[in-house]
Amino acid sequence: MNKFNDIEVIINNKRYTLSGYESEEYLQRVASYINSKHNEFRSRDAYKFLDSDLRNILIQINIADDYHKAREKVKEIEDENKGKSNEIFDLKHELIAAQTKLHSAEKEIEALKNELNENQKKIVRLETELQDVERKR
Repeated sequence: MNKFNDIEVIINNKRYTLSGYESEEYLQRVASYINSKHNEFRSRDAYKFLDSDLRNILIQINIADDYHKAREKVKEIEDENKGKSNEIFDLKHELIAAQTKLHSAEKEIEALKNELNENQKKIVRLETELQDVERKR
């Protein structure tokens, strides 16, 4: 189990203590993300004229939007991976079928080579017998 961490961070120019079993680096990244959202909104002129409750709710909505978009992207990637896994599964089966056909073809070629070799020997034997018969005439 991970160690419980406390880390002091500054969010929107205020000091907070974040706690959790996540690493200090992770907790710092979370604080940095929230700060980046505050900075993003702070740079907009209209944001300056809103009261603090509305500012906070807009940032929360924006973070929730980022979260849901990230979840949708994860689902898309998972679906894509599932499709690719199915495609890989099908390709593996095609490969196995092709390897089986290749093995059968190689066996057939070997059998045909042996048959050809036997037939060539038979031809040589018959030619020899024919020459013997012709000499005796």
